[in-house]
Amino acid sequence: MDPGRSDLYVVPRFSRVWVNPFSPVPAVDIMCSFFNHQGEPLPHAPAEVVSRAHRALKETTGLTMEALAELEYYVIAAPYALYPAVAQRGYGESGPFTRWEQMRMEAMTLLGRMGYKIKYGHGEVGQVPDQGSEYEQHEIEFGLMSPEDSADSIVVARWVLRMLSRRYNAVVTYAPKLVHGHAGSGMHIHARLLKDGKSVMTRGGELTEESMKMIAGYLDMAPSLTAFGNTTPVSYLRLVPNQEAPVYVCWGDRNRSALIRVPLGWNNVPNMSAYMNPQDPSAKTPGEDVQTVELRSPDGSADSHLIQAGLLVAARHGFERAGAVQFAKERYVDKNIFKEGSEDVRDKLAQLPGCCSDSAEALLAMRHVYEEHDVFAPYAIDRIAKRLKDCRDREMNIRNLDFNALNEVIREYLHCA
Repeated sequence: MDPGRSDLYVVPRFSRVWVNPFSPVPAVDIMCSFFNHQGEPLPHAPAEVVSRAHRALKETTGLTMEALAELEYYVIAAPYALYPAVAQRGYGESGPFTRWEQMRMEAMTLLGRMGYKIKYGHGEVGQVPDQGSEYEQHEIEFGLMSPEDSADSIVVARWVLRMLSRRYNAVVTYAPKLVHGHAGSGMHIHARLLKDGKSVMTRGGELTEESMKMIAGYLDMAPSLTAFGNTTPVSYLRLVPNQEAPVYVCWGDRNRSALIRVPLGWNNVPNMSAYMNPQDPSAKTPGEDVQTVELRSPDGSADSHLIQAGLLVAARHGFERAGAVQFAKERYVDKNIFKEGSEDVRDKLAQLPGCCSDSAEALLAMRHVYEEHDVFAPYAIDRIAKRLKDCRDREMNIRNLDFNALNEVIREYLHCA
C-alpha cells in the first residue's frame, strides 16, 4: 500500500464474535473488514475478493456456492516411547496409537463454539519417525458453508491449532512437505452449486450440466489456481506422482489420482441406515443432494481467501467458456493414472506447474479471467505473481537438491501459512 495513503477503516462483523479461549484475561475477539478513506470496501482485502467473486458468480449464472476445506497438518514433538510412530500408518488411527487426538478434538470443540461447522476430524496417513522427533499427521474437515465463511474458518483453525500446540509443548505445521517420500499436507476444497438455496449438482443420480461446467472451469483454470493454493517452493515437492497429490489436469469419480474428484454423494443408493437399524423406522440415509466436487491440488501454504475466490472465478469461467461440457468429458479418467500402463492417458493430459515461477506465468496468462467483474485488482495479480517469481525456485531446481540443501528449504517454509 502507498505509505502516503495508508489509513484504513476497520469495521467489526458482528456475525463473527467469540470469547478468546487463550486470553489470560476475559476477552472477546471480533472478525473485521477493511474500508478505504472513502468508506468503500478495500478492493484487495482478501475477504472482499471472495465476496466480489461470489457476487460475480451469482450475477452471471444465478447460482451461489457452498464450500468446505480439509485442513491437514503435522504435529511435531519428542518421540512417544510407549506407542512409537510407524511410518505411513496413521490414517484413521485412534488412541492410544495416535498421540495428538485429544488436541485435535479440543481444536474442533473450540471451532464449533466459534460458530464454524465441523464435519469430522481424523488421523491422516502421515506418521514419520525421525531422529529425535516424531511427526504425526491429522485432518479437520469442515462442513459446507459460504465460501466467505469457509475461507475464514481456515484462518481461525490455523490460529487455534497453533495456540493449542504451544500449550501442549509441540509444534504444528501446515507445510506442504516435511520429509521426502512421506505424505505432505494438502488443503482439499469441496464445493457445490445452489439455485435458490437448493443443490443443482445432480439430477436422477447423475452429474448435471451445471456440475460439468463447474468441473470444466476448474480444469481450465487449474494451473493458474496454484498461484493461490501452492505458494511456496516446497509445494512442488508434494505435486509429484504417487505422493497422495495430483499432477495431471483431469477428473474422475472417487479417483484420488485425479486433480478433481467427485466423491460419493449418497446418490442412487438403498436406505443403508434402515438396513443396519431395522428396529428404527425413522432411520434413513440423507435425502438432500450433498454431492460436491473436490479440488485436490491446494496445500497447507494456500491463501484460504484467494483460493476460495479463485474457485468461484473458475466456476464462473466454466459457464462462460464455449464447449465447457465437452472439454470436461475429454479429461475424464477412470483409473489410477500413475500406474504402469496408463501412459497413453497421461500423455494426453496437461500438467500442473512444477515450480512457483511456472505458477506465476500460468496466473499471468489467465489474469483477464480473474480481473473480470472487478474481482481481482490488476495490482493484486501483479503482486502475487512477483512474490512467486521472487522464490526463484526454477533456478533452484528444488526436486534435484541434495538431502541437506532440501532440508534447509523445508525448514525455511515450516511455518508458511
